[in-house]
Amino acid sequence: MTLLFASTTGACLVVLATVAIRIDAESRRSGLDHEVGSRAAGLSRAVWFEAGVLHLEPLREDELAQGAQVLAVLQAEPSSGGSPSVRNVVPSRSALPGQEGIDQVWRSVLEEQETVVVSAPSAGGGRLRWAAAPVWDGDRIGAAVLVGTELARSERDHDVLVRWLALGCTALVCCAAAVGHLLSGRAMRPALRGLAQQEQFLAEAAHELRTPLATLRLVVERGDSASSSDEALRLVDRLSRLVTGLLARARLEAGVQRVELVPLRLDQLVETTVEELPDHESVTVSAEPVVVLGDPDLLAQAVRNLVENAQRHGGPAGSPVEVTVAPGLVTVRDHGAGVPLADRERVFDRGVTGGSGATASGTGAGLAIVRWVAELHHGTAQLTDAPGGGLIAELRLLELR
Repeated sequence: MTLLFASTTGACLVVLATVAIRIDAESRRSGLDHEVGSRAAGLSRAVWFEAGVLHLEPLREDELAQGAQVLAVLQAEPSSGGSPSVRNVVPSRSALPGQEGIDQVWRSVLEEQETVVVSAPSAGGGRLRWAAAPVWDGDRIGAAVLVGTELARSERDHDVLVRWLALGCTALVCCAAAVGHLLSGRAMRPALRGLAQQEQFLAEAAHELRTPLATLRLVVERGDSASSSDEALRLVDRLSRLVTGLLARARLEAGVQRVELVPLRLDQLVETTVEELPDHESVTVSAEPVVVLGDPDLLAQAVRNLVENAQRHGGPAGSPVEVTVAPGLVTVRDHGAGVPLADRERVFDRGVTGGSGATASGTGAGLAIVRWVAELHHGTAQLTDAPGGGLIAELRLLELR
C-alpha cells in the first residue's frame, strides 16, 4: 500500500511537472518573441526612406536601439543578387548570423511582409532569437531592422525551474511515501487488532472449555447411572453458560455490545461457581452477604479462573484453596510456592501463566480474563503474599450500598 500510494503520487507529480515545464518553456519563448518583435517593429518605424535614401540617424538616440543586445539594419541591394547589405551593426558583425542566416531572414521578411521571428546562431556561436521588421520604401520593402537577444539567460532560468521541480517532486514523493506508510499502517491496524482479538478469543475459549469437557468425558465413561446422567446434565448446562459468556465477551471486546451491570449477591454467585467446579471438594468458601453491581456471567468466569489457577499452581493436586467473600472483595488463597514479586504484574498479561517464577503450560488467559473483568466493573485484580506462605489473589469490586 505504501508503494502504491507513493508510485501513484509520483506519477501524478511527473505529469504535473511535465506540463509545468512545457508551459514555462512556451511562456518564456512567447515572452522572448514578443520582446524582440516589439523592439524590431518599434525601431522599424523610427527609420525611413526619402528619395531612395535610408535615414538611420534616429537609431543613435532611440532608447529601443540602446537597449538592444544585437542590432542591425538589412538594406536591399539589387546588384548583390538578392543578398542584403548590413548596416549599423551593434555590437559587432560577429554577433550576427552568418551570411546564409541573414539571407534566410531577409527572404522571410520579403515573403511574410511583416515582422518575423526566427532562431539562428550568431557567427560567434551564440544561440540567439531574431526578429526582423520591414521598412517600406514606397510600395516595396527596402530594408529591415534586425534585433537579436540571447537564449542563454532564458534557458538558464528554465533549467533552474526544472531542477527545483525535480527536487520538489522527489521531496513530495518521499513525503507521500511516509504519509502512505502511516495511513496504510493506520488502515491495517483495525484488521490486525481484529485478528489478534480472534486469536485471543479462541485461546480463551479453549482455556474455558477444556476443563468441563474433560470432566464430561470422565462422567460419560463412568457408566449409565442416574448420578452420572445428572452430572452430565450439570456439565452441559455449565458448558452452555460458558459459551454464552464467551460470546458476550467477544461482543464486548469488539465494541458491538456494552456490559450491563445489575445488582447481584456476590456471595451466592461465588458459592454457586465453586460448587460447579469438578474438584470443589478441596475448596472452602467463607462468605458474608454482599451486593454488587455486575455481570453474573463475567464475574462467575473471573471467580472460576481464580480458583482453577489456585488449584493448578497452588501446590500438589488436592491442596486446599480458601475463598473469602467480603464487602467489595473476593480473595482466593492457595498454599503453593507463590509468584515472585517481579512477575506478579506480568502474569496478568495474555499468554503468560502463573507459576513458581517461570512460565507454566497453558494458554495464559485465565488471570488476563480476571483483570479484564475487574476493569469492566471498575475494580482491580492483584496478587499478594499470604501469611504463612502461599499466594492470595484479590478481585476488588464496587459494593452496592
